[in-house]
Amino acid sequence: MGEQEKPLALVTGSSAGIGLELARLFVADGFDAIVCGSSPTVHSIAEQLSTDGSVVAVQSDLTTAEGAEEVIGAVDGRPLDALVLNAGIAIGGAFLDVPLDRHLQLVEININSTLRLCHGLLPAMIAQGRGKLLLVSSLSATTPTPYESIYGPSKSFMTSFGHGLREELRGTGVDVTILHPGATATDFHIRAGMGSTRFGDNSWKNDPAEVARQGYEALKSGVTSLVGGDEETQAAGRELRAMTDEDKARRQAVMSRPDRSSS
Repeated sequence: MGEQEKPLALVTGSSAGIGLELARLFVADGFDAIVCGSSPTVHSIAEQLSTDGSVVAVQSDLTTAEGAEEVIGAVDGRPLDALVLNAGIAIGGAFLDVPLDRHLQLVEININSTLRLCHGLLPAMIAQGRGKLLLVSSLSATTPTPYESIYGPSKSFMTSFGHGLREELRGTGVDVTILHPGATATDFHIRAGMGSTRFGDNSWKNDPAEVARQGYEALKSGVTSLVGGDEETQAAGRELRAMTDEDKARRQAVMSRPDRSSS
């Protein structure tokens, strides 16, 4: 690393919520950052986080291979010290009530972009003999998610993929941490069309800055996997491990079933 070159972090889904807070932590810790998002907001985020050009914005559509290539290209040969894959969406509603193309869009963002970015960026991190990968999964990875039917399975994929990848990367100097946030006070569920469900109310949810802090500290210290959130969320994570899938599905449905009377 050159004398004036700071470590570099890349954070997807950093226009708001946990991703924005993670990007903020990296910058405060002396990193240059590449912040990525699908909306023009990501440009103002880059300006907000830095006035000296140390934060670069990439507006890209991660539902496409071209969008992933734009993100990969933004690294431009620099050593990448931290890769944070946080971009993801949910879609509320019963599986058969949601058009198939919307389910496939979720798969593209939550699963396929993870594969594309890992496959495109990890080889250089391995070659340099160092780096950290943070996969932002979800507590939903541990339960069936009726009325949010593809989101949970997509996060289960990310968690399983991360654990397997960590073993394959053993001895390379590249560490993998998987963060499983509980429900977090962002616009995530509103954008998912779940405003009429229990998840539409942010008053009981976790602070995204606190969840990001937990994930960031875990990444720095080499923790492999953690639940993000307050003690109630931690207890929910422990409880889910002891429940049957049938019971988990029924409990989740109570929280995620749309209130048709409000539509």
